[in-house]
Amino acid sequence: MGTDTCALGPYRADLVETYWRWEQDPTLLVGYGRQQPVSLEARTEGIAHQLRGDNIRFTVYDLTTGTPVPAGVATLLPDSSVRTAEYIVMLAPEARGRGLGTTATRLVLDYAFHITNLRMVWLKVLAPNTAAVRAYEKAGFRAAGTLREAGYWLGTVCDEVLMDAPASEFTGPSVITA
Repeated sequence: MGTDTCALGPYRADLVETYWRWEQDPTLLVGYGRQQPVSLEARTEGIAHQLRGDNIRFTVYDLTTGTPVPAGVATLLPDSSVRTAEYIVMLAPEARGRGLGTTATRLVLDYAFHITNLRMVWLKVLAPNTAAVRAYEKAGFRAAGTLREAGYWLGTVCDEVLMDAPASEFTGPSVITA
């Protein structure tokens, strides 16, 4: 499922080294508030568990070159008892700043609301990560609250912004056809 510039595909064990390389990028570590890298061995061990789990994971593909190139990972962590899910996205360093995050997020919301029948998707983002906040807003998320002093940005305590996107507010055409 996708657009002219971006598509979602299955999460793939054969891309574990690629996913791991993206996860070690210092900008990504700062954006997630993580403080240590993960070994390739631990990541390889973890992907088998992720592939068996109930979470909905996608590889994000950049289609701008004409050939699909893996460019990130998007994940929905569903809570089936209330039909909601937390959203997490990670883009490769070379894929950032070109609108792929916004497009991938919109595609995941389309899937969440039209295939998985979720009623709301939510996320947390560190407040200083203004590029991510803008991308999420463009995709349809709105600020829902703040967790004060809940994160770290470049070694400084910062707020986390809670954002949500209810299915009732998801507008525009769906790329899903029957």
